[in-house]
Amino acid sequence: MLTSRQGAVLGHPIGHSQSPALHNAAYKALGVNFSYRAIDVEAPDLAALMAQVRSDGDWYGLSVTMPLKNAAVDLVDELTPVARTLGAVNTIIATTDDAGATFLRGDNTDVAGIVNALRHAGVGERPRAAILGGGGTAVSAIAALVDLDATEIVVFVRDPAKAAGTLEVAVALDAPASLASFDGAATNLGGFDVVISTLPPRAADGLAAEFAASAEETDGILLDVAYDPWPSALAQAWESRGGTVVAGIEMLLYQGVEQVKLFAEAGGYGTIATDKQGDVINVMCDAIGVHRRKPYEQNMAG
Repeated sequence: MLTSRQGAVLGHPIGHSQSPALHNAAYKALGVNFSYRAIDVEAPDLAALMAQVRSDGDWYGLSVTMPLKNAAVDLVDELTPVARTLGAVNTIIATTDDAGATFLRGDNTDVAGIVNALRHAGVGERPRAAILGGGGTAVSAIAALVDLDATEIVVFVRDPAKAAGTLEVAVALDAPASLASFDGAATNLGGFDVVISTLPPRAADGLAAEFAASAEETDGILLDVAYDPWPSALAQAWESRGGTVVAGIEMLLYQGVEQVKLFAEAGGYGTIATDKQGDVINVMCDAIGVHRRKPYEQNMAG
């Protein structure tokens, strides 16, 4: 058995995270000698923690969540093409050479997580889509919608100036995207085939109340990436108007599967997680109480 190595999910707040349950269940099932925990860290302290990771020399990787996805970009040695284009990192793969030096590679599995969650929910061809929020997860949502061949992507933001970088990413991806005021979102969401909320927990509660009070019906799909508390106010409002809701925990599941594959390979276990993907998905579903369904593995994007 290979030497024990450590990993963690970083973010603030982080106490609600289901990532430790997901990852530890997968590693146990695979017989991989990895540990994984949650570490609460804010953006100003991220550089110091990354320096500690390099110094320790026994890490296989890190998951990165809000509000650190953009800050992590400048703290790794290399970015994958998708992470570089998006300017957002949710996965850091750590490898150590024979001299003991640690090399950190930033990646982004959020895109695959969103694509697979929406595909599993039955998203149609060439959807008209909206995104709530313009931060690090929003750019991943844009990339996912490009993969799904969306015909239009409207990004609802409170401060267009702060979302200028998000629009730049959309241009780089040749995405049919535009910015719109968050104030008008509630009266427009029902007309979209897909809505992705990238907002923190409870940040969409006001919008949810407005939408619930409207007379608007919808047959669209809502993916709310915030999964605690669940159901969110927005999810309840959307479902009350006839829409389909995809819990953020499903996105977490799918992006986590991709992380497990990357971490296992980098940690010296080859393609074991890819070869046993079905088993990984099943134990991860059990760990977080998500019903196991055969289409999970069949619908996985590469």
